[in-house]
Amino acid sequence: MAGAPRRGGVPAALTVTVLLIAGLVTVPPAGAAALAAGAVRIHDIQGTTRLSPLVGQSVTDVPGVVTGVRGTGSSKGFWFQDPRPDADPRTSEGLFVYTGSAKITVKPGDAVLVSGTVHEFYPDETGQKSVYQSITELSVPTVSVLSSGNALPAAETLGPDTVPTAYAPTGDDIDSSTLEPRRYALDFYESREGMLVRVDDARVVGPTDDYDELYVTSKPGQNPSVRGGTVYLGYDDPNSGRLEVQSLVSPSQNPFPKANVGDRLTGVTEGPLDYTQFGGYVLEATTLGRRTAGGIQPETTTKQTADELAVATYNVENLAPSNPQAKFTRLAANLVHNLATPDVVSLEEIQDNSGATDNGVVAADQTLGKFTDAVVAAGGPRYQWREIDPVNDSDGGQPGGNIRTAFLFNPARVSFVDRTGGTATTATRIIDGGGRPRLSVSPGRVDPANPAWNASRKPLAGEFSFQGRTVFVIANHLVAKLGDQPDYGRHQPPVRDSEVQRGRQTAALGAFVDQILAIDPKANVVVPGDFNDFQFSSSLTTLTAGGRLRDLVASLPADQRYSYVYQGNSEVLDHILISAGPHGVGYDVVHVNSEFADQASDHDPQVVRLRPSTDDDVLDTLLDLLHHVAPPAP
Repeated sequence: MAGAPRRGGVPAALTVTVLLIAGLVTVPPAGAAALAAGAVRIHDIQGTTRLSPLVGQSVTDVPGVVTGVRGTGSSKGFWFQDPRPDADPRTSEGLFVYTGSAKITVKPGDAVLVSGTVHEFYPDETGQKSVYQSITELSVPTVSVLSSGNALPAAETLGPDTVPTAYAPTGDDIDSSTLEPRRYALDFYESREGMLVRVDDARVVGPTDDYDELYVTSKPGQNPSVRGGTVYLGYDDPNSGRLEVQSLVSPSQNPFPKANVGDRLTGVTEGPLDYTQFGGYVLEATTLGRRTAGGIQPETTTKQTADELAVATYNVENLAPSNPQAKFTRLAANLVHNLATPDVVSLEEIQDNSGATDNGVVAADQTLGKFTDAVVAAGGPRYQWREIDPVNDSDGGQPGGNIRTAFLFNPARVSFVDRTGGTATTATRIIDGGGRPRLSVSPGRVDPANPAWNASRKPLAGEFSFQGRTVFVIANHLVAKLGDQPDYGRHQPPVRDSEVQRGRQTAALGAFVDQILAIDPKANVVVPGDFNDFQFSSSLTTLTAGGRLRDLVASLPADQRYSYVYQGNSEVLDHILISAGPHGVGYDVVHVNSEFADQASDHDPQVVRLRPSTDDDVLDTLLDLLHHVAPPAP
């Protein structure tokens, strides 16, 4: 949703009077009145809370210098700043003037007097119902230009110690709380709303997206990832140094940089501080630093050995036959080269044959056929697939797309145990086959009638055989975070409503795994997929409680725990969990997408290499010893 229009146009009038005084520029009577003691200034309008004390009132001849102009899009207007600040660090000296459809004739460096109505604009246009903070602005303005070519107020440099580490105050609706800019990051940014700020030689922590937006950090030492990002490690530590960057500069003058995580904007990046619903506080750059490459490259994992089973998960982002062939080619190359042709792959976001067209089609054989053909063309094996078509329009995702999880497997390395009867509404059950669990249908859906899966993908369970050993793989794509309150919103701490449904989903998933382990505590169970949640969330701890499963991302060093980059945070949404049965685990998140401006998907894939356990404890021990024995000396 990043980069969507900030507002629908609201009719407004803009009258510009340019006063040219021969010889010297003098302040006309209206300007003199505005500059007199007691006149309303920008800091009076901004006040010491998020809401202006003058909201709804008309103000006259507010003085300032124009610092930036937005002449395109649906939120046209300009920022101006008072060069004579007060002594209160809580009150911003900058303000946005919304001009609507009127032509903007002011430019940076113009000294102006602005009259208009003080307005609190919520970027989703829902007013007091909004979960976002508001932007204090002047609407229906009348502007007088006193002079041009004036020096701009000095921009405040955001260094490593400028923005507080603590992110936000608490108290549900923080609109009316007095700002504490020395204590909280959100209060600091709010106290600079509309003012000029700058970052120097800033490291990119969120790559350039399709809307020409990226994220930098003013705190390079804050939870750095091994490849230059900023790792998100807990709800209480959302990384306060992150700041979105957009540009007010014409692309013909300075094209927006196509930056990857770990790159730098060398030099000065400077502009007014704005706020959007799609990323919180944003530096609207009037000066952009030069991109200096950080040098990250797509990763390649280790190939599995002959006795290791490699299981991967990859969210391929709404894959449909109508996608460009280049996307299929690149995803296939990822599978063959970067993931080293895993034996089993859990694919998420496989769309039906008609893609997002909502025409009742639910089959996905063309999608999977085109993908497996691309794998062969990339030099990989002829994968086979298994999946279950959903009921039309019942599983969420892009409307009409009927996304689902699907298995790919390499028949030269692993066999799929087919048991017929699996449908969108038929639950697979765990059967006790004399101390050995098996699925009643394979592939089969896990508890599809459970309300926990309403408007969401249902887990797909499959029974595989690898070198005579049974392995249960349960592919997942849990409900997304849509509808959760943002961490930069007006409600603190934010409410994460979607977590409740994911908690019910992981409870149902855990109960299914428990049935397998109740029959055979050493059963080989692999649970991969896009869980749409963090390793520290209650959803994931539900699955790992009591040692039922291990979340392998927790085995990585903290600076490597991520598979997705969102709003400058390198975070975990994708997971592979395993039971206690498998031996010889090797695990890798393979970074090929999320850190790059050029992406085949917004997720990074990951893979686990394991040796499934057998029913013979002695044989297991011997195999484990043989696997780790050192080769004889030459």
